[in-house]
Amino acid sequence: MRRTDELNLAHLKAAVDEAAHASLSGAGLDLRVLPSDDRAASDAWAQSVARGFLDRERSDEQSAHSFESAGSRRRLGVYDPSGPMPEVPVGTFASWIGDLSVPGDAEVTACAISAVTVAQTHHRRGIARAMMQGELNTAATLGVPVATLTVSESTLYGRYGFAPAAAAANWRIDRRRAGWLGPLPSGRFDYISRERWAALAPALHERVRRHAPGELSMPASHWTRFARTHPGAHEPGAVRAVQYTDDAGTVTGLVLYTVQENHDDYTKSGAQVQWLVADGPDAYAALWHFLLHLDLVGELRAGELSVDEPLWWLIADQRAAQVSVTDHHYVRVLDVPAALEARRYQAADVIDLTVTDPLGHAQGRWVLDVDESGQGSVHPLTGDSPQGAVRVGLGVQELSAAYLGGVSLATLAYAGRIETNDAFAAARVFAWPVPPRLSYWY
Repeated sequence: MRRTDELNLAHLKAAVDEAAHASLSGAGLDLRVLPSDDRAASDAWAQSVARGFLDRERSDEQSAHSFESAGSRRRLGVYDPSGPMPEVPVGTFASWIGDLSVPGDAEVTACAISAVTVAQTHHRRGIARAMMQGELNTAATLGVPVATLTVSESTLYGRYGFAPAAAAANWRIDRRRAGWLGPLPSGRFDYISRERWAALAPALHERVRRHAPGELSMPASHWTRFARTHPGAHEPGAVRAVQYTDDAGTVTGLVLYTVQENHDDYTKSGAQVQWLVADGPDAYAALWHFLLHLDLVGELRAGELSVDEPLWWLIADQRAAQVSVTDHHYVRVLDVPAALEARRYQAADVIDLTVTDPLGHAQGRWVLDVDESGQGSVHPLTGDSPQGAVRVGLGVQELSAAYLGGVSLATLAYAGRIETNDAFAAARVFAWPVPPRLSYWY
């Protein structure tokens, strides 16, 4: 059994953190792990999540799907026995164990967190803090090196040591003005069913995501959510699926997109790229060529792209694209040696690394010794700094932000976020030529 699978089983079976449970009990609240076989509890939990993210009430079909797909996730609920509906949680939390791609075509085990909500009626009662700190304790105890999440509010999670580590670029393209400078596709395009897309996408994504720091292995239930093939999916017929087959007959590209008609002028209709995955530059250029030549589409939109997207160099008029960048994938280092040894580095050097962590997980002082191959080894340091070592002192947020190579340590030093005797030497070590990205929300 793979280490990720073993950890996921242990994670699912773990009891709630004692300190978190005691904290909420003192406030008259009850913290529980939802049993996987309790449909009523699952339905109430799903309704609370929907409310927390401003969604509509879940239909019976949607609740049933949520229950059926919940087996891979650890779900927590906080309950108020004194309320009029004690069976409905006033706080929710979900997580699972996955593989996070890191620099060097490598990966590290991560605890991915989602569905964090607190009912407005129960704000400022320590619910979010207890759930988050308790679950970070659980992950760290199990030996999970990092935690990750995508956020609806960017200011909430720094207090727990998370930092934006992979930004996302959002594009709006004037399709007619953009033009094309890239190669012309020689393979074949076919519209396919959303069911076929959902069958092909997992293996293709798994091949591709290992080369992109910041990408996360996908829980099985997400594929039907993206393809809208599950019962109760919102407007499933709006999604169109396309595959690209290369000259050798292999499917190397997949895309999902939706269209929005302009009833006043059909030639000014819009299209939104929902998901695009391409195995190699040929498939990548081919899929974008296809999308930029959609009939009757005036504006093409796409989100969760890289901040250094090759598409920028495929279009003839770069001013046809409006690009905005936002924080997206957040990382929190829990185990410094395990996290740093999992990734590769750009330059050989020795770094005397001191990390502060208010929650204690990453607190300590280490030597990071990177050899000529880019492999790093990490050892505790209690005495003098090694001769010639680059000294770096930083908080867990700063370490987490730089972990995937998305921000330079020199930039953080200039911003006053780290202390070092040689910012550029430290930056050369942690830098990576491929910007981190995450192609979806979770």
